[in-house]
Amino acid sequence: MSVSPPHRAGKGCKSVSILGATGSIGQNTVDLIARAPDRFDVHAVTARRNVRKLADIALKVKARFAVIADPTHYSELKRLLAGSGIDVGAGDHAVVEAAGRPADWVMGAIVGAAGLKPSLAVIRRGACLALANKETLVCAGDLVMAEVARHHAVLLPVDSEHSAIFQVFDFNHPERVSRILLTASGGPFRRFKRDEMAHVTPQQALAHPNWSMGAKISVDSATMMNKGLELIEAAHLFPVPEELIDILVHPQSVVHGMVEYKDGSVLAQMGSPDMRTPIAYSLAWPERMACPAPKPDFATIGALTFEAPDPERFPSLRLARDALKAGGSAPAVLNAANEQAVGAFLKGALRFLDIADCVAHCLNAIAVQPLQDVDAVTHIDQRARSEARAFIESKQ
Repeated sequence: MSVSPPHRAGKGCKSVSILGATGSIGQNTVDLIARAPDRFDVHAVTARRNVRKLADIALKVKARFAVIADPTHYSELKRLLAGSGIDVGAGDHAVVEAAGRPADWVMGAIVGAAGLKPSLAVIRRGACLALANKETLVCAGDLVMAEVARHHAVLLPVDSEHSAIFQVFDFNHPERVSRILLTASGGPFRRFKRDEMAHVTPQQALAHPNWSMGAKISVDSATMMNKGLELIEAAHLFPVPEELIDILVHPQSVVHGMVEYKDGSVLAQMGSPDMRTPIAYSLAWPERMACPAPKPDFATIGALTFEAPDPERFPSLRLARDALKAGGSAPAVLNAANEQAVGAFLKGALRFLDIADCVAHCLNAIAVQPLQDVDAVTHIDQRARSEARAFIESKQ
């Protein structure tokens, strides 16, 4: 039974939903919305299992609908929101329902392949999807972009690198572009020798030098798999061939992306390493809004440096590019195997260098096949996870 929403949108309000509201991206989105409550009407907020945080967020932003993906927490969520007028749901189907609510703009910040179906639900109603879930495009980029075109949806990248490229890319004349440059901080092990990397701990991998991020993406940054996933994502977002997308290590994390044009001009987007900046850009698009992120002080920064990534110490970059070239199911296998391996590393069940070895094993073990629908993506994802689990068990 539905209840009356706690408030209605005012004149000029943008209606929004936040999928993955309790994660780092979700909480930064909440922070921006809470600073301008008269500008936004929140339809739905979701989380995987952090029920207390979800309830706090739902009350803070006066959401209409709150969903916990893990159904074992449904009763607690219902209790925490009793009397608030906020509808409550649970389970993966309810997350998809939340994505289907009539919000103009939806933050897609669900971690991992679980974000694919909710992302498609947003796209298929022709809404604006602010995509922070890079795995959606990694696993099913061709399918997703075809749906974006079919339903005239708007897809705004939220990853700082892709947001940067989006802001300086000439979509009207892509033939003028000679190269896209994605920057990477290099993570906490940029100067480590490979034998030193063999002994790093989860705590070390989570200590990113510049960015405050969730556990999974922090480990991906440490292996540089995050940049490999971003390479695949960029190949779907921007109309340039794979060989024109390069990765450059930039330890200061001030330049987030660059587009090089055929006349030799290079346009760069810069800012402090604060995810609220790209979130604010997507939240206000096509306008801009005030953002509390600190402005870079170039006099204090002093110098901006760049270097090529080391493919020997960071084999994940090669694995991602090979998967992109292979196409079909290969990127989905790469992503699923990496998710399983990172999870095992965080639990102490796999060594740091074995993460890339696990991904390589799965890519070699599973033949590339076409992915014609979401069911095919789900099947290959499950198969890759099973193969990865077997690899992890063999290392114990």
